[in-house]
Formats: sequence, C-alpha cells, structure tokens
Amino acid sequence: MLNNNKFFLYTVILIGIVVSSCSKELDIQPTDTIDDAKAYQTVADLNSGLLGAYASLSGTTITNVSLTSDECTLPGENSTGRGVATYRWQYDGSSGTITAGWAYGYVTIDRVNRVLNYVDKVSSKPADAGIKNQYKGELLALRAYSHFELLRNFASKYEASAMGVPYMETSVVSKPSRLSFSETVAKIKADLLAAKSLIPSSFTDNTRITLQAVSAIQARVAIYEKNWDDAVKYSTEVINATPLASSNTFTGIWTDASNDEVIWKLKRVESDSERLGDFYYDIKNIVLYAPAFELINTYDKVNDVRYRAYIKFDNTRGIGKSNYMVNKYLSGSSGLPNLTDIKLYRTGEMYLIRAEAYAQKNSLDLGAADLNALRSARIDGYASVNFADKATLLNTILLERYKELPFEGHRFFDLRRNNLPITREPADATNALGAVTLSPGTKEYVYPIPNAEIRANSNMIQNPLY
Repeated sequence: MLNNNKFFLYTVILIGIVVSSCSKELDIQPTDTIDDAKAYQTVADLNSGLLGAYASLSGTTITNVSLTSDECTLPGENSTGRGVATYRWQYDGSSGTITAGWAYGYVTIDRVNRVLNYVDKVSSKPADAGIKNQYKGELLALRAYSHFELLRNFASKYEASAMGVPYMETSVVSKPSRLSFSETVAKIKADLLAAKSLIPSSFTDNTRITLQAVSAIQARVAIYEKNWDDAVKYSTEVINATPLASSNTFTGIWTDASNDEVIWKLKRVESDSERLGDFYYDIKNIVLYAPAFELINTYDKVNDVRYRAYIKFDNTRGIGKSNYMVNKYLSGSSGLPNLTDIKLYRTGEMYLIRAEAYAQKNSLDLGAADLNALRSARIDGYASVNFADKATLLNTILLERYKELPFEGHRFFDLRRNNLPITREPADATNALGAVTLSPGTKEYVYPIPNAEIRANSNMIQNPLY
C-alpha cells in the first residue's frame, strides 16, 4: 500500500478504454481485456463488477493518518524506511505514499461507473428487479463513499468555498476540474439519498454497504459539512439499529471473533495482498510504527477495554525495541499473521458524532449523555460526568475520538476539522527529525494532489504552497 501507485484519475480511466481504440483499419481487438458490453450481460455479471469495485478499496487512509498525525511514533528499530518521510512530513505531489489514496479512490469510482452504466441495460427477469435495485444502491453509495474519502484527504479546507475534488459520474477520458467543497458534498449526499431508496432493509451483510452503512456515511459526511441536524438524524438511525458492543465482546471485534457494532468492514482473506497489520508490525519481529505515548497515557490501563484491545505491551522484546505495539491488526493465524478485516464504520463513532452535533447545537445534556454512554460501555466502573460549558464538552469529545478511533483513519482529519495543529510530544518525536508541530496554514497540513495528475490534467489545480 506504500508503493508508488502509477494510476491517477486521468490515466486510470484512459487505461481502461484506450485499449479498445485500436485502428479501425487494422480492426485489432485486444486479447487481455473484455469490452464492458460483453462483461455485463446478466444480473450475476453486475454483482461480479460490484464485488470488483469493493475489492479495490484499501486501508491507505488509515495508514496515512497514522503516519501524519499524533497517534503513532517511529521506533528506532524501524530501519526499513517504509513511510518514514511521510511520518516526518517530508512529502509533496511526487510522494507515492501520501498520494496513493487519490489513485485508489478513482480506480474504485471508475469500476463503479462502468457497472452503473449497465445496471439498467442487462437483460433480466421481473423477479430480478429487487436485486438489481440493491446492486445499484450499493454502487451509488460506494461512489459517494469513495468521493468522500478523496474529499477528506485532498480538500484544501473543509469549508464551503474551498477546493474539493472532481466528481466522476461516468467512465470517460476527460480533464475534470475540482468542484468546491460544498459542490462535492452535495453530489455525495445526492448519491447517498438515491442509494437509500434502493437498498432493502433486509440486506444485512456488513462486508457490503447496507442501509445502516449508508446512514453511517451520511452521519460522517454531516460533521465535515457542519450540518449538525443531519449528523444527529443519521447517527441516531445507526444507534437505534446497531447497539454498542459490550466490554466482553469488544476485543473480539479486532480479532474478527465478533461483529458487534461493526456497521461496515472490508473483508480480508488469505489471497489479499493488503494486511493492515503489516504496516505497524513486520513479522520479522520489527515494530514499524508504535502507538504514541501520548495516546497510551490517555487510557485507564486497568479499566478501559480499549487499552488492551488497541495496544499490546511486551517488555520481553529487548533493549532498543518498542515495548508497545498497535494491537488492532495483529490478529491472524501463525500462517496468516496480521490478517484482519478492516473496520470502516462502528457504532462507537456514531455516538461521538451525535455527541459532537448535540454539543454544537448547545444541547449539552444530550451531548454529555452520548459521551457518558460510550464511556460506560468501554470503562469498567465509569461514573458519568456533567459539563457546564460547550467548549469543555467539545474538547472532551475530541479527546474521546482520539481514544476510541485511533488507527482507523480519523485523527489527522479531526484536527483539521477543528483547525488545530498536529503536535507530537517529545517522547513521540525521538526519530521525527524535528517534525513536532504541523500548524494550520503550513503546506503539509493539507495532502497534495499527485503531480502526475497535475501534469496530465490541465484543469487540475494543486493544493496551496505545493
């Protein structure tokens, strides 16, 4: 996932169709591709194409957020160089690690649009209408989700008039311009609303996008848009349908022994090349990135189930090695280490979204109630607290997001949403080469658009200062 992925928005789409543009005079048909019209002829073909789109989703956002925020530290035992420049905020548009998410996102979107183009064209029986609608709903939601991930990563700011990303609704060779942040959000919301009218409530496979997953995406979009009413509405839909895990089952989420509170996850099997645990821990017994001491010290190590679920302590590793490891993705058998499903949306996040929205709406009691409910589920013997002012409650919710959602792709963006600096404590910056504070307004506070995209697309505008 840290390799320099060569596919970008302009070239991704071009590669998919240029092979079919051979000279008419020669009438040569490529032998290594299948024309879309031939690929999508039945309802089963639509499902195959949809699964192909799901398969292109990756954990790149999760790892990049770990590298660029304050949730990880770089141990001295990591001599691989993997991701180190990004961790030190030494990146630009030529850096494959930080820009890989652009390619992955638009590859997924291109696959989605190709299938969508044939949903209403394939021959089918009347009895297939329901499943076709479901597939169409999943595709629309997946397109919205992928654009939203691109927006989180590459928007110049999370403000209405800021630069967003191109919204691709067809699979064509083009040179699209960046929409504004608000324009991008509007298209995301439209796709999600359309998806919600198509996916049946009886569909509950949490390795795909269900109705609850759509609501969860809508809730997350809402807090970036600062639409607090929508944030309450959609997070409540999820909370009412999917309760929090108990302290007895919570650790099982991260070993794939339990699906409690998991709304949507990316299934990972033996044949998958992406094992998220490999980013944090090399099976040769090298900790590549360890949990930050700042994060470790936020937990009640005795009573908070998240501490033992998220962090592994091993004081037998020897001198010069980290005693702490990211535990979220270390599961797997001896033959398949670091192989776990990637959890994209959980009920815990929904409680924090609703708590934040209530606080922003000055409903402090309701916001505190959600915060206390989450803490009670995670911390044995927890005693509820009250909050007298909005600022204190919001700061506490932000801290709770740090404790609840590390290594899930949120911290960097949470700080950006609140226009706060990324700050590493001295103990976490030993090998950072001075990368201690990243303030709003500095170049690296916003991820760059890939240089390859800028070169290929004359309408593309790079983020400021790059």
